[in-house]
Amino acid sequence: MAIQWFPGHMAKARRQVQEKLKLVDFVIELVDARAPFSSQNPMLHQILNNKPKLVVLMKSDLADPLKTNQWLSHFKEQGLKAIAVDVKNNKDIKQVIKSANEVAKDKMDRLIRKGVRPRAPRAMIIGIPNVGKSTLINKLASKKVAKTGDRPGVTTAQQWIKVKKDFELLDTPGILWPKFNEEIIGYRLAAIGTIKDQILSLQDIAIFALEFLKENYPERLVERYQLDKTEKDMEKIFETIGRLRGTLESGGGVKNEKVAEIVLQDLRQGRLGPITLEDPNS
Repeated sequence: MAIQWFPGHMAKARRQVQEKLKLVDFVIELVDARAPFSSQNPMLHQILNNKPKLVVLMKSDLADPLKTNQWLSHFKEQGLKAIAVDVKNNKDIKQVIKSANEVAKDKMDRLIRKGVRPRAPRAMIIGIPNVGKSTLINKLASKKVAKTGDRPGVTTAQQWIKVKKDFELLDTPGILWPKFNEEIIGYRLAAIGTIKDQILSLQDIAIFALEFLKENYPERLVERYQLDKTEKDMEKIFETIGRLRGTLESGGGVKNEKVAEIVLQDLRQGRLGPITLEDPNS
């Protein structure tokens, strides 16, 4: 099943990216460290015209550190500079600036050799919605210059932002591609909150997350919800969580929709521990 989601402003944003690409020296692509492959936009790769690129794995504090290291190695093998970032860590913010200048160096050296007057490198920052782009920009600029929010699609326009004297940054709206041909990509992004919850059934997303956790992080479910590791019946799993959290209907049954909300919020906010939904070999 293909999951279709392509609001009109996304098409406009894609055109804007294509138009502005010639103004920048390199690209900073943000992906979610919990799903580095699924949160990459293949449509953007088609229009970047081989621009030098820095890949930033955002929300690394919520991701499995072992898996994050595997992903960093994977991008390095592809010839890409990649770093993992927790925006609450100032050392990570400094590392973004340092890595960005390293990526831009060859281009700036070529301009100097051509006799072009030295200037700050120019970068375009891109990423799918809710990846943490506005928060990172504000940290880089050391002031609030971009709107932030915990929902997809907060940024809707483009703006130039100075990052100290290191480089100039062109912010762009988060862009999703027209549809997810692989259903699992849609579910991964829905689980971490990239896709608005109205696009897919909350219960279906929660079932996907619980099944993944049972297979890959079973101890987290035991610790958080007192689940039996051997339990396979999803209805019983929902019931156990619901009774533990008191999400009961007047007749004593469990409110499955509320259970789904609890599971997804726990996952998205790191209450189930650091989790990565895919690895480079999957």
